Amino acid sequence: MTAPTSDLTGWTRSPFTGAGLTYDCFEKGEGPGVVLIPEIPGLTPEVLGFGDHLVAEGFTVVIPSPFGTPGRPETTGYAMGVVARMCVTKEFRAFAADAERPITKYLRAVATELAARTPGRGVGVIGMCFTGGFALATAVEDVVRAPVLSQPSTPFAVSGRLRRDAGLSRQELEVVKERTRTDGLCVLGLRFSHDRMSPAERFMTLREQLGDAFEVIELDSSPGNPDHYRKSAHSVLTRDLREDPPNSALKARARTVEFLREHLIATPQ
Repeated sequence: MTAPTSDLTGWTRSPFTGAGLTYDCFEKGEGPGVVLIPEIPGLTPEVLGFGDHLVAEGFTVVIPSPFGTPGRPETTGYAMGVVARMCVTKEFRAFAADAERPITKYLRAVATELAARTPGRGVGVIGMCFTGGFALATAVEDVVRAPVLSQPSTPFAVSGRLRRDAGLSRQELEVVKERTRTDGLCVLGLRFSHDRMSPAERFMTLREQLGDAFEVIELDSSPGNPDHYRKSAHSVLTRDLREDPPNSALKARARTVEFLREHLIATPQ
């Protein structure tokens, strides 16, 4: 069976400007807010499938579209073209270590606006693949209560230093660390055990820096793994997830929804 997919039906499209950048955002649903940042190559049917799942689980979902063509299925050529453009785009700084990325300031603005008009204690932000670490950088804003890092792959892991890089600047990381100590912030990280694009060293850095506030789910993608994941398994919440028969990525998605509920839904007094 293939991963769940969907299309743009029912999603409201409108431009949003923040931090000097303007991109289209797609919105659907009711309930606590979640910003879902697409993975490469963009807002694919698989990303929309995950977005519709979050909507069905009771969230207001906003999907910014900073790259790619919304609704277009992924192909190798399409993905490589998007990667090539992103590698030279200053908003993303794909090869920079210890870097604050302009796109994350935009995403913070999206999260802040969404938090102001949705119920709950704040918003969740989910980043995937190239955008995985962007979710953590948005957590410098107090309104971000549930950052989820799924297979964070920026900066590209082309050296030992970049493999160990947490994906945000030292100053941003210090703010996030302080929030874990004083504000109860928790972070969820997801990756496949043998994923070279989202290196284990990056999660080791985050464990060292965030301690018990960093919850990690690592799915077994070793040779002969029980779920028959490919050696190249990478996308926990989209391409490599199976509902029938269910695999461990499906359980990771369920834990992601549970994590969002735990940290966004106010507990009755």
